[in-house]
Amino acid sequence: MIKYSKDHEWIRVDGDQGVVGISDYAQESLGDIVFVELPEVGASFSSKDEVAVVESVKAASEIYTPVGGEITAVNKDLAGDLSLVNSSPMEGGWFYKIKISDLSELDRLMDEAAYNKYVETLS
Repeated sequence: MIKYSKDHEWIRVDGDQGVVGISDYAQESLGDIVFVELPEVGASFSSKDEVAVVESVKAASEIYTPVGGEITAVNKDLAGDLSLVNSSPMEGGWFYKIKISDLSELDRLMDEAAYNKYVETLS
């Protein structure tokens, strides 16, 4: 199951584990990524907290966690290849993994169809 936030983060959920990244729309809006600051493994965050920063040739943007929980892993591949965020935002370009503390927080996020409708309103 994949859910989306209005801030253009996605979370792929398996049980109480989530993998988080930015949507294709977000990476297209930002342009070529030149820097990513990831959270620390073991850090805990509440839903909607700023957890990471991404900078592109166009702008800097904060990444907010769509759900609260503890960071269990970060994507170390990004350190060597930031282009993964642009070329594979939903697969190889993920940012971090999180152990979700409250699964009910997923209910306020959008499914893919709802997110796509939301993005259409932004154009």
